[in-house]
Amino acid sequence: MTDDSKLPQVVSATELSNSFLGKLIEVCFVTADHRRTMEGLVRLGIGPWRVYTFDSATVTERTYRGETADYGIKVCFADVGDLAVEIMEPLYGPSIFQEFLDTHGEGIQHIAFDCDEKPWQDRLGEFGRRGFPLVQSGRFVDANAFAFFDTESVTGTVFETYSIPSGFVWPEPEEWYPAPPPPGQAPPVRPQRH
Repeated sequence: MTDDSKLPQVVSATELSNSFLGKLIEVCFVTADHRRTMEGLVRLGIGPWRVYTFDSATVTERTYRGETADYGIKVCFADVGDLAVEIMEPLYGPSIFQEFLDTHGEGIQHIAFDCDEKPWQDRLGEFGRRGFPLVQSGRFVDANAFAFFDTESVTGTVFETYSIPSGFVWPEPEEWYPAPPPPGQAPPVRPQRH
């Protein structure tokens, strides 16, 4: 039974007095085979996909469950309107993505929010203050910080936040699938955060 006196106030039809997450900006599938998953999503009309490898060459400050960690992940992005669809295939090392595969099999493993109302360190602290510790993190090309939190036991999935600094330009992907956009049509630019 819930103590209603401890519940946040309803501020509007879309906000509680304790809201801080911002906009839902990403849904991620974890898979054992990123290529198979991309192919299936392309058949459903989602794409084109930008493919990257997140490893020691591209990601700094990599952590896993509070410790420095050496992990590699194949990461693929496609945009559907304002929402990024992501595919992650763990390649090596400890990760919450491999844990998910081992425990649940393939499927939607996390969702991401922009949290654009709070500076990066405040965002991380806010999850912790609410009882959700940091479980994995890093900085893609030493600029785009990402962090995952232990929210699965109360929400059914992991929550992520990331910070794309002003002026950040995504590097050219290792691969486009099924092909790059026509010349002069760059992919949508993800919102830039502080």
